[in-house]
Amino acid sequence: MKIKTFFSMLIAGLISMTLQAQSVAPKREFRGAWIQCINGQFQGMTAQKMQSVLTTQLNALQKAGINAIIFQIRAEADALYQSSYEPWSRFLTGVQGQSPQWDPLQWMIDECHKRGMELHAWINPYRARIKSTRTLSPEHPINKYPKQFLEYAGQQYFDPGLPENRKYICKIVRDIVTRYDVDAIHMDDYFYPYPTPGIDFPDQLSFAQYGRGYADKGDWRRDNVNVLIKEIHETVRECKPWVKFGVSPFGIYRNQKSDPNGSLTNGLQNYDDLYADVLLWVNNGWVDYNIPQIYWEIGHKAADYDTLIRWWAKHASARPLFIGQDIHRTVKNADPQNRLQHQLPAKMKLQRSLPTVQGSCQWYSAAVVENPGNYATLLEKNYHRYPALIPTSPFMDDKAPGKVKKLKMSWTFQGPVLMWKEPKAKTELDKAVQYVVYRFDKGEKVNLNDPSKIVTITRENFIILPYDEGKVKYQYVVTALDRLHNESKAVKKQVKL
Repeated sequence: MKIKTFFSMLIAGLISMTLQAQSVAPKREFRGAWIQCINGQFQGMTAQKMQSVLTTQLNALQKAGINAIIFQIRAEADALYQSSYEPWSRFLTGVQGQSPQWDPLQWMIDECHKRGMELHAWINPYRARIKSTRTLSPEHPINKYPKQFLEYAGQQYFDPGLPENRKYICKIVRDIVTRYDVDAIHMDDYFYPYPTPGIDFPDQLSFAQYGRGYADKGDWRRDNVNVLIKEIHETVRECKPWVKFGVSPFGIYRNQKSDPNGSLTNGLQNYDDLYADVLLWVNNGWVDYNIPQIYWEIGHKAADYDTLIRWWAKHASARPLFIGQDIHRTVKNADPQNRLQHQLPAKMKLQRSLPTVQGSCQWYSAAVVENPGNYATLLEKNYHRYPALIPTSPFMDDKAPGKVKKLKMSWTFQGPVLMWKEPKAKTELDKAVQYVVYRFDKGEKVNLNDPSKIVTITRENFIILPYDEGKVKYQYVVTALDRLHNESKAVKKQVKL
């Protein structure tokens, strides 16, 4: 063999091994994507058109292995759902308060659950009117309770210092969780508004009235947000103990120059600028998951992705930690170790090397459809090649549902069908809501930790089997999942096809 040929084969083999190693995925991994409304992508669409656009996005996300959708339903004290308290969003019809004649949240819940995805209802707590909103509905809370709002940098906000505003926001959360089968309530990085240089947030009056003895206004503002987060968490638990409450904060908690325990970064800070003490929420168990938005590239001078993911992995693992990924920024920057490819391979390798990081979330869903840099294709063919179960939340519930009953194969007009019966359950937390179907070759050892053996994760109690005219024997294994993804014991069935 010629030396040149030998080295070519060696390099090809190493590349293949590297790709194979990077594509090894855990059986459990959060794979989320955000669908936002505030960019106006749905504004003025008919119901049929919006449903068509969302269907295209959901199908692309499902193909890319996404298992959780974070859907924005409250951008400025408005609603993309039927609400008795706040008006329909202008991001639907173009006119705030005008009914779209359908319920986007209910439709999304149905469509996501049908695809085996979670639906997280994304709300903004304080923002009440953005700059581009010229006309408010008479039913908007600003028109109902004008003294409870403050204007800052051309936008209006619920004053976080007022106890009645915390009570009101919790009422909105209670209404959503009680009436809709959401899997989580979600908040992003907007707490106190991003600061405008030289202009302080005008909350002097509420500080004077409700200062609670705080000498430092910054500490008081942080406590206002802390109390809201704690009360929302308690509200969700009271309504439905299986519904999660999660946040996706700005990517920097504190810089090291502000706090020795901060990250070696130089940028805006959650703690000091947005008054969001995310680590306190995580460590006190006031949130059920955390998705810091680490939208920068590896090697960024002020906010290096490598530095930040390691910092969050070290400091914020008291609750499930996922990483917010910016698709466009990832593909427009080259891997520092391989200038011929963008940074998705390096980021995925880094993410999966950190035991306390349990997944990621893609910003944003429409970019998955666009597939820049073959990003979605790489997820589909490599990093999300096999299905993944969402990580468990043992601090909420760690009891698995019962085993499926009467697993059997039957012949139908559609061909061979594997079917089973739902296990009995005493409570909603014990109830089976999904099933995992595995397939193994005849004589193969059953290993339920191998995601490559997962055929499907489904809400149905049957699957149609491929028909091989009696030539092959398989062993199918079915398990049940409850609402918090605890997995039951396995039930096996030998099938000849």
